[in-house]
Amino acid sequence: MKTVAAILALAGSAVAFAPSQQGSRASSALAEKPFEDALGAMAPLGLFDPLGLVADGNQELFDALRERELKHGRVCMLAVVGYLTTAAGIRFPGAEDIPDGLKAFPALMETSSGMNVLYQMGAFFAVAEIVNRDATWLDKEPAEFIGDYRNGALDFGWDTFSEEEKFSKRTIELNNGRAAMMGIWGLVVHEMIGVSILPGGYLPGQ
Repeated sequence: MKTVAAILALAGSAVAFAPSQQGSRASSALAEKPFEDALGAMAPLGLFDPLGLVADGNQELFDALRERELKHGRVCMLAVVGYLTTAAGIRFPGAEDIPDGLKAFPALMETSSGMNVLYQMGAFFAVAEIVNRDATWLDKEPAEFIGDYRNGALDFGWDTFSEEEKFSKRTIELNNGRAAMMGIWGLVVHEMIGVSILPGGYLPGQ
């Protein structure tokens, strides 16, 4: 069953490596199919779309897939950091007895205070889902690119960067997100099968 789950997860993530058309760079000689020269189309794979989901050049579908890739990448980057932080023994005050790994969830469900933590997590997820989007009612300016959720507020100096710097930073985020999607899945699968990949042979949730 775990093998089947792993195969399905890998198949489902295939299009996660399909690049965006925005921030494209000159590569007309390589642009033999739609989006071939877009952000994220990098050696050695180039445009990685083995299922042919964007082979017809459907811009709307491509943008939707790219937005989901960025969103899942950002979530997984946070997940990897959180997983490794708790595996290192770091806890919030009052949560010292909560185990790390997947066993944290059943442990939280055993007490009323733990359930309150889960409710707070649920509320945070709901708010994050609402605010992490192009809020046209807050900012009349259109998003600069897919996944641009600054909404006229969270800039942190982005507009001071050159086009080359912007392209580089977006590429870094995209690739780190891709690595994190594979990373958190690898951490969870190894915990489930009882094989540690952490230093010292430590296995979370045990």
